[in-house]
Amino acid sequence: RPGETFSFWQLVGNTSLAKGYKTGLAIKNGGASKDIGGGMCQFTNLIHWMVLHTPLTIMERHHHDQLDLFPDFHRQVPFGLGTSIVYNYFDYRFKNNTTSTYQIFIYQTEEHLCGEIRADREQPYQYHIYTEDEFFSKEKDGVYRNGNVYRETINANTQICKEKSLLQKNHAKVTYDTTNLEIRE
Repeated sequence: RPGETFSFWQLVGNTSLAKGYKTGLAIKNGGASKDIGGGMCQFTNLIHWMVLHTPLTIMERHHHDQLDLFPDFHRQVPFGLGTSIVYNYFDYRFKNNTTSTYQIFIYQTEEHLCGEIRADREQPYQYHIYTEDEFFSKEKDGVYRNGNVYRETINANTQICKEKSLLQKNHAKVTYDTTNLEIRE
C-alpha cells in the first residue's frame, strides 16, 4: 500500500532445515558454495526485476557485482541486476512512495520461477532496462565483464522517453572458462 515498505527477510524469516529449506547454491568467500536456503537470491532477483518496472523506490539492495560466476545461457535480464541476500545482514527492501497499491504474485512451473506485479490503477509509465557498452577486458588478475545498465522511463501514452538513468556500472571478474569470449586487451 502507499507508504509501506516491503522487506524480503521480514516476510520470509530465517531459512532452516526445520522450516523445510534445502541445500542450494550460495556465494561465499568469492565463489560458489552450498548452504541451507541457498538460491533464495533467485527469488529476490525476480522481485527486483519486477520492481525495476515500476515507480517503487528501492531502499536496500546488495548484489554480486564483483563476480561473473556463470556464462550467459539464454540471458534475458542484463548482467549485474541480481541481488545478494543474507538473513539478518543483507535484505532486499523497497518502498511504495506512490498513490497506487501493488501486489506481487509469484508462482513456478516445472522449469521456471515466474512472477507478476500488479497495480490497482493504470500506470502512466513503462520501463525499459538494457545494457550499453558491454565488453570483456583482460586485466592483470584475469578477465572482467564491463558494461553500463540503464533504465528508461517511457510515457505509456506517447511512448516518449521521459528519463534515462544509469542503474549500474559493471566491472566483475569472470570465474568461468573464457576461451570462447571476445576479450579486449
